[in-house]
Amino acid sequence: MLNPDSVGRTFPGAKSFPVTASEIAAFATVIGEEDLTVAPPTFSIRISLEQSQELLSDPSVGLDWSRVVHGDQKFEVFRPIIAGDVLTCSSTIENYKAVAGNEIVTVRSDLHSAGELVVSTWSTLVVRA
Repeated sequence: MLNPDSVGRTFPGAKSFPVTASEIAAFATVIGEEDLTVAPPTFSIRISLEQSQELLSDPSVGLDWSRVVHGDQKFEVFRPIIAGDVLTCSSTIENYKAVAGNEIVTVRSDLHSAGELVVSTWSTLVVRA
């Protein structure tokens, strides 16, 4: 069971992620995007997913990954990610609730470049009963 005291907890990622033109092109090509000058909005999940998994894998959080399914994903893009950005990510457990024996947890991840908020993502996970 997820520890309800984890709501509000933020994990400040320690790594930085330099973005290259070749990474953007490879990601865009896979999803069929033709504009290779900026990263598609979903590119940000490559970084935020790793960071939120680190937060949620902390034993004090109590998340059972063997029962997790993805519920929802949303993005707020403040500006496109471009080659040359060096992104840092922090992830915060924003919400937790139990519904019909299932646990639902929402994590917000914020990606910054040089102190500027570039993208926020929200991942909602369902921990099946």
